[in-house]
Amino acid sequence: MICNIRQPRGQTFPGDPRYVLKRNLEKAAALGFTYYVGSELEFFYLKNAQTPEPLDFDGYFDQLSSYPASDLRRDTVLNLAEMGIPVKYSHHEGAPSQHEIDLEHTDALAMADNLMTAKLVIKELAQLQNVHATFMPKPISGINGSGLHLHQSLYREGSNCFYDADDEQYLSVLGKQFIAGLIAHAPEITAVTNQWVNSYKRLVPGYEAPVYVSWTHVNRSDLVRVPSYKPGAESSIRVEYRAADPACNPYLAFSVMLAAGLRGIEGQYQVPPPVVGNVLEMTPQRRQSLGIRTLPGSLGEAINLAENSELLYEALGDHVFNSLIENKKIEWEDYRSTVTDYEVSRYLSTL
Repeated sequence: MICNIRQPRGQTFPGDPRYVLKRNLEKAAALGFTYYVGSELEFFYLKNAQTPEPLDFDGYFDQLSSYPASDLRRDTVLNLAEMGIPVKYSHHEGAPSQHEIDLEHTDALAMADNLMTAKLVIKELAQLQNVHATFMPKPISGINGSGLHLHQSLYREGSNCFYDADDEQYLSVLGKQFIAGLIAHAPEITAVTNQWVNSYKRLVPGYEAPVYVSWTHVNRSDLVRVPSYKPGAESSIRVEYRAADPACNPYLAFSVMLAAGLRGIEGQYQVPPPVVGNVLEMTPQRRQSLGIRTLPGSLGEAINLAENSELLYEALGDHVFNSLIENKKIEWEDYRSTVTDYEVSRYLSTL
């Protein structure tokens, strides 16, 4: 059930994430913009919820039938279509038993609703086959984690504001300012787009997830990417944000990304030059010379950045901002005080 939460006397509940997004969309609308989002939802099918044992060992875009995973994914797509949620693509991802379902772009509020619905459908259909579907960002060490790549654009009176026919890459000044806002504020919004301790096990080099705050036109190692323009399709010009993971709250994640992008537009931020080459293969000295920063390396680091963010406070509102910081601090302290299997296996017999 998708709904708006209200207090007993009928007032809007300030802790409702859906209300938070609606409030940020109203700000965009006041500037004349409609915010559209498309999503690439990655997840794993596992044999059970107790141990992360893959259901298949196929690879990226593998077309071989891997029962029951391929049937589950197909049934999910068909069920979503019957529910009025259009799927653009679906395929096997790069890691064993990892799959992806891409939802057709639509306005941000509808997309957040669609994501919440899709995740529920994926889990429930898996349960019917005695399979566990998980959106945990990194359930298995040594292989890729699951991301939620988010394709964003702003429209005004039916036209894509990110498109400019006169630009070499067909990207408008407004689109570049939106990217500049994302780049400037990425570290402080990461506690929202990647809100769990496990989220930061994914954001490490070597597993197709962004680590550094940079943008590019093609390369998939950067935080922000502008996919190639398809001739004759102005709507194809969009900004892809690649850090978020599927365990985030989409209402809050969309809110902070939109707030960062609008801040770039309103403040007329200057976008840094797009990165040429693979940022992951650069030396630290080279990255430093280009002014490339890193994303937070842990939930604790992300909390410290978020706690001092005026943009985050404004985007989320007092209630959600304070609740988020408080709850994330509790989670981080619980993790810090827990002795892990890694520590026991590595140190118990030798120290």
